[in-house]
Amino acid sequence: MLAKVYSCAVIGLDGVVVEVEVDTGRGLPSFIIVGLPDAAVQESRERVQAAVKNAGFYFPNQRVTVNLAPASIRKEGPAYDLPIAVGALIAAGQLMPESAEGSLIVGELSLDGSVRHVRGVLPMAALARQEGYERIFVPAADAHEAALVPDVEVIPITGLAQLVNHLSGVEPIPCVSIQPDLNSEGIVVPTDFREIKGQEHVKRAMEVAAAGGHNVIMTGPPGAGKTLLARALPSILPRMSIDEALDVTRVYSVADQLAADTPLLKHRPFRAPHHTISHAGLVGGGNFPRPGEISLAHRGVLFLDELPEFAQKTLEVLRQPLEDKIVTIARAKGSLTFPANFMLVAALNPCPCGWFGDPTHECTCSPSTVTRYQKRISGPLLDRIDIHVDVPRVAYDKLTDQRFGESSETIQARVEAARERQRARFAESDLACNADMRPADVRKYCKLDDAGMALLRAAMTQLQLSARAFHRVLKLARTIADLSGLEDIHPAHVAEAIQYRPRRHIQ
Repeated sequence: MLAKVYSCAVIGLDGVVVEVEVDTGRGLPSFIIVGLPDAAVQESRERVQAAVKNAGFYFPNQRVTVNLAPASIRKEGPAYDLPIAVGALIAAGQLMPESAEGSLIVGELSLDGSVRHVRGVLPMAALARQEGYERIFVPAADAHEAALVPDVEVIPITGLAQLVNHLSGVEPIPCVSIQPDLNSEGIVVPTDFREIKGQEHVKRAMEVAAAGGHNVIMTGPPGAGKTLLARALPSILPRMSIDEALDVTRVYSVADQLAADTPLLKHRPFRAPHHTISHAGLVGGGNFPRPGEISLAHRGVLFLDELPEFAQKTLEVLRQPLEDKIVTIARAKGSLTFPANFMLVAALNPCPCGWFGDPTHECTCSPSTVTRYQKRISGPLLDRIDIHVDVPRVAYDKLTDQRFGESSETIQARVEAARERQRARFAESDLACNADMRPADVRKYCKLDDAGMALLRAAMTQLQLSARAFHRVLKLARTIADLSGLEDIHPAHVAEAIQYRPRRHIQ
């Protein structure tokens, strides 16, 4: 007898329907799985047989052939255990064929018949809604994650016997339904800006960066507060919308980095990989490509501390994601695209010893050493960073000052007001913030008066700015005007934007 059950594969960040065909026929007892399965899928033969028997059912003592279609897609992971078991029970006559119609089934089986967590449930549930399936059966541990997708019934499964009882109509399982809520808990603030002493100009730069989604690079001696400022940045970023939260959660679901008690990520991600990270770890990859750190930082912050210590090849792959907001991983069998719309925040010392240019500490590095150190970061990469700011050593008087500065909550209110102006401005386009503007958008939304044009012309000549830097100055000026609550860009806004361009250029 032939049985058909539908499951799902995850390719990149998208789901693909997989038809699980189970056929029982004459011949010596055997269990064969075809359809380009990997080792984990092949091993499901032992898991499925043991789970079926330990759940109180019998596995067909015949030749059992399982086909996972389409055969052109590589099947990987243990998520096919449950649909294979259901297909075997239908083929053996222990379940009615129509009991699984209109459903997607995913789940890993334990030997005792219980159902374990699988990764990528959120895109699977989205696929079920997209393809018109009425319901999706998922492990109980993943039910709340799948329930984030509306208009599809999510049935939580704890064991194979429970699923069979539900499909037989003996004991129906209630579906899970939740309403995504981003306001159920307060924003976690690991570091508040009010606790950071001094560095007022750097705080201002971080506020501008947060308001427009701009990239930042901080240069300064050891212990000046670069890392502290970077880790405080998420506390002033605008709160995520529901769509943004679902977008980020989908990436973490596929990467299998969602906590069991956190089906929906409510805070913008902050990723800080070590400088020894590999190329694939940063951009994603592997035999079955998974999202890398730049995709896990989607809609959030990617912090690269000690930037020159990263491998040059690793840093250069950031060029395309910084421009296109996506990363494409090409393989012989095809290519995958992952989202990578992140804010890059980098920190570095001016030289190996860290004291080059400091007025109180003597630098022990030779000029050639300083030059080699700075050349580890290419000019094209630096040109893609909007804000360059020096972070000097903090004086004793400022460190011991008992007065507090502005809190993160106060700064965040201004940032969200600026973002609201941008959302209204870009309501008819796909842009989210000023940093996303393309040349045509810059020409439309970043118009200057005669004084502003004269100031920018002088800066282009004296600082030898590239065409890319020209557009980035205009984007920054637009963001500074938004923070001021003004629709027109004034010369003062242009002047502040020019100050964020680097004074030193790597030759």
